[in-house]
Amino acid sequence: MVALRMLVAFGMVAAGISGVRAETSPYAGMQSRGLKALSEQQIEDLRSGRGLGMALAAELNGYPGPAHVLELGSALNHSEDQRGRTRALFQEMQKTAVALGNDVLAKETELDQAFASGRIDDASLHKILADIGRLQGELRYTHLKYHLAMRGVLNPDQIAAYDRLRGYDTARAPAPGMHGRHSH
Repeated sequence: MVALRMLVAFGMVAAGISGVRAETSPYAGMQSRGLKALSEQQIEDLRSGRGLGMALAAELNGYPGPAHVLELGSALNHSEDQRGRTRALFQEMQKTAVALGNDVLAKETELDQAFASGRIDDASLHKILADIGRLQGELRYTHLKYHLAMRGVLNPDQIAAYDRLRGYDTARAPAPGMHGRHSH
């Protein structure tokens, strides 16, 4: 009788297990992407030199970005000289960011291909990741340094207007180094 009960219990457990469906991974479908670790949007952002949120530490602390300053145009009431300086900064940033973004993509492709081919070991993994990390750091530095440079172009009133126009809290204290109408 005990053996029969155990057999029935085992059958019920087995039936319950076979009825369980594996949950779909949030990564399902990504295996068919050309570059598995990055979305098409991320790839396009890297190719075009966009910031990917890399400069948020600056942007949200009163250090405007040249791209957004240009987008806001005359709403900031900046001079022709300021517009020219902003354009020059943006072009420098863009040139560097596009080159670095393409380098990141090349290394991400190398990483993906190394795994896809099955020919990756700990040493090559470490080297590729170190290269990607260095490039991502340089790319982030590029975006942040141009936000920093914009503090030398705009005056405090323009920075406050930028923050208001971008929807940021303007009640915060001025950033360090802001005295009078110019940054130092």
